[in-house]
Amino acid sequence: MTKKYDVIIIGAGAAGMMSAIEAGKRGRKVLLVDHAKKIGEKIRISGGGRCNFTNINTNPSKFISNNPKFVISALNQYTQNDFINLIKKHKIDFHEKKLGQLFCDQSAQQIVDMLLLECKTVNVTIMKETIITEVDKQDNQYFIVIGSDKYFCNSLIIATGGLSVPKIGASKFGYDIAKKFNINIVDTLPALVPLTFDEKILAMCNELSGLSLEAVVFFNKIFFQEGMLFTHRGLSGPSILQISSYWKLGENIKINLLPKLDILKLLENEKKLNPKKDINNIITEFLPKRLTSIICKESNVSGNISELSNKLIRQLSETINAWVINPTGSEGYRTAEVTLGGINTNEISSKTMMSKKNPGLFFIGEVVDVTGHLGGYNFQWAWSSGFVAGQYA
Repeated sequence: MTKKYDVIIIGAGAAGMMSAIEAGKRGRKVLLVDHAKKIGEKIRISGGGRCNFTNINTNPSKFISNNPKFVISALNQYTQNDFINLIKKHKIDFHEKKLGQLFCDQSAQQIVDMLLLECKTVNVTIMKETIITEVDKQDNQYFIVIGSDKYFCNSLIIATGGLSVPKIGASKFGYDIAKKFNINIVDTLPALVPLTFDEKILAMCNELSGLSLEAVVFFNKIFFQEGMLFTHRGLSGPSILQISSYWKLGENIKINLLPKLDILKLLENEKKLNPKKDINNIITEFLPKRLTSIICKESNVSGNISELSNKLIRQLSETINAWVINPTGSEGYRTAEVTLGGINTNEISSKTMMSKKNPGLFFIGEVVDVTGHLGGYNFQWAWSSGFVAGQYA
């Protein structure tokens, strides 16, 4: 059987639902299809079930892309304040956690319910648990095949997400569609992901598993100061997740374990003023005991500070304020929050999200080569890019 819609959207996540709502508001006949049993599952499980739905500090500098200016138009057309107003309209209570991150007071399900209600209001047809066997173009119209039915449309929006969190159905479907229409793709990598290390560092992380502290993590000139967590698999926590989006395999990262203190200056003073003080005890005043004992052991220091050479004190200080380590990799897409890379932004209009080569074909959300920092930025990109496509599809 053949069916006709103005707009078909593949992928009913944050970006897909947003574009469906906006196209529907314009009186377009919209079909939204998804392979999952539950709509908006990534929204529901995000932010520990509370959904960090945007960030009040959203601006283009918070996004990574081969073309850093690409995000400007969409972020201007639909801002974080626009989404906050939508939340308020639906009377969803929220709070700022830290660094501008906004979370639901109650549950991420409220965001899913809000989007579904908005879709219903503008008569969007939603099909769940669908398997699309073909996507193509015929007589200037796009079509998708589901079972024995063929669905035609003037505008086709690809909102299939990236490769992160495969357990909820992430796949390369969107990239395959792009290739079919000769659209270039920037190589993909896991992003916002814990980092893994060789046996020596891993053994140390194992011993310290569960311990967290505020740290500054550097990769070249880029750095983030947030929490860092030792795990039995390596290093995690916000500062590590953030740097993982920039880190390149084979390169070092540098970690300042005591960002608020110049430890070298402190130790030099202690050596003069309290020469009989034990080095372990001095450092334990500022760092957790477990971490202190490992650092001192690795640096071969023990006993009174007066017994330590200036060279040893310098080395110890460097380990604390500038610990240089070489990650061997990351935990991969299984635990990555997002996907780096995707549809090359040179291929699509930043104003409309439409393919330059293929009129009527749009790409939005995570499938595009736009990756936000941790803290609600990737959701804001979904809302903004979805909104924009919905104005033009």
